[in-house]
Amino acid sequence: MAQESARPADASGVYRLGGDLPVNRLGYGAMQLTGPGVWGEPKDPEEAVRVLRRAAELGVNFIDTADSYGPFVSEQLIRKALHPYPQDLVIATKGGLSRSGPGDWRALGRPEYLRQQTELSLRHLGVERIDLYQLHRIDPKVPLADQVGELLLLQREGKIRHIGLSEVTVEQIKEARKIADIVSVQNLYNLADRGAEDVLEYAERENLGFIPWFPIATGQLARPGGPLDTLAKELGASPSQLALAWLLRRSPGDAAHSRYLPRGPPGGEHPGRAGHVVRRPVPGTRPGRLTVTRRRPVSPLCMAGDQAERLQSSSTYVRASTSDSVQGRKMTR
Repeated sequence: MAQESARPADASGVYRLGGDLPVNRLGYGAMQLTGPGVWGEPKDPEEAVRVLRRAAELGVNFIDTADSYGPFVSEQLIRKALHPYPQDLVIATKGGLSRSGPGDWRALGRPEYLRQQTELSLRHLGVERIDLYQLHRIDPKVPLADQVGELLLLQREGKIRHIGLSEVTVEQIKEARKIADIVSVQNLYNLADRGAEDVLEYAERENLGFIPWFPIATGQLARPGGPLDTLAKELGASPSQLALAWLLRRSPGDAAHSRYLPRGPPGGEHPGRAGHVVRRPVPGTRPGRLTVTRRRPVSPLCMAGDQAERLQSSSTYVRASTSDSVQGRKMTR
């Protein structure tokens, strides 16, 4: 048997973000490192730091965050945990949502605000240039040209490497691309909610990175009795593993970033139970086959709001593959 990697995220494959930033397809979404309502400090900041370090140990080299997560708490935790950063680590952040309290999110795309938030993110992350800066939401009260145009100016000043968008329509992507080079799109997308299918298909045609958030519907796809429960039991896998495998297989250039990470020493472990997927879609690809590889049980850490909850995983690691035991299964919501 081939020796198992101590960096299991490496097995997910590589996507070149913007053509020049190679990242493993399995990455880490850092929104839930904060307190309840994505507001304030987590209950146990040191545990959040440990999770980030563990992610890096497992080969995760793409971390997605935003200035509004906390606000700024997530970015500051990333710096505390990982700075000075590994050479291969790519950190993506976002700006364009203001916060006034837990659960409150408001689009704010005034150019001076986006510039201010970019400068603050640079400071909080401890970097001179942000690898991927995403417009978190388009502010309907501000011309898109002003919002993306300010990011373009920041890019020309060397403060942003690549520009991305979040929660946009195909028409909005097209309009933004007339202003600046857009390398990625981040929309809600998972096995049960495919409302962004047209955006994904556009990304396929245009070779844009696609980052689906809500990959397991904040645990709804992973819950006992959920839409994947029966098939997961049949395969000896966890529902969240199937949900991630489906996303990775949906477009083989994808990279999933997870909130659920294994504990314990590296080696023989799977990268996680949930995902957040950076993908370079391949035209014409559809959900296909899954390979189930037997591995020893691990105990992932689930970061949910301000709580760290240990969840026992199954003893299998589900990996998207072309050789397989399960093909084209119909999964109902």
